[in-house]
Amino acid sequence: STYQQALENNLTLIDASCPVVLKLQNRIKTSFDRREKLFIYGKHGHAEVRGLLGQTSGEAIVFENLEELLHHELPPSLTLYSQTTKGTTSFYNIKNELESRGYEVNAHDTICRQVSNRDLDLRRFAAQFDQIVFVSGTKSSNGKVLYQVCKDTNPQTHFISKTAEICSEWFAPGQSVGICGATSTPMWLMEQVRDALLSL
Repeated sequence: STYQQALENNLTLIDASCPVVLKLQNRIKTSFDRREKLFIYGKHGHAEVRGLLGQTSGEAIVFENLEELLHHELPPSLTLYSQTTKGTTSFYNIKNELESRGYEVNAHDTICRQVSNRDLDLRRFAAQFDQIVFVSGTKSSNGKVLYQVCKDTNPQTHFISKTAEICSEWFAPGQSVGICGATSTPMWLMEQVRDALLSL
């Protein structure tokens, strides 16, 4: 409907959407046109999720975790999609749990591999250091997923969005510190964090 409104007002559209998200929108629209019962694993109100819902005229059910999903009256057969920045492990855990309860699940793994492929690398990275400083915007879904990957591996993982949030109390003399961030975290910010840590 947003595209239609822009066209009706003679606006020039420059679509800078992620191609992975555009492909997902098309897949969801196709499933919706086939009258499949659609469920989207994603964050309520997230821009990407709003766009996905728009492909279904708002009829798809969005849920953030298995507990929320199970509060809905589920059909015997359902189609499952995911916001592109969710974790693959949690997505497949949901799918497997539904199948163990007797539901027929047509699951589409639509998680961006830029995010999911970093899991193993981040786990290895986080295990190498005494402390991890994870740098990301507070609203980044991708950042939250990747931060949790680090935190699960190394409980001494600290989330910051700017250098002012660094606490010297986190660190003991002689400890090693790793710095990493979300897919969209700019290198200049990571370098600022490095410089701030070196000056402690």
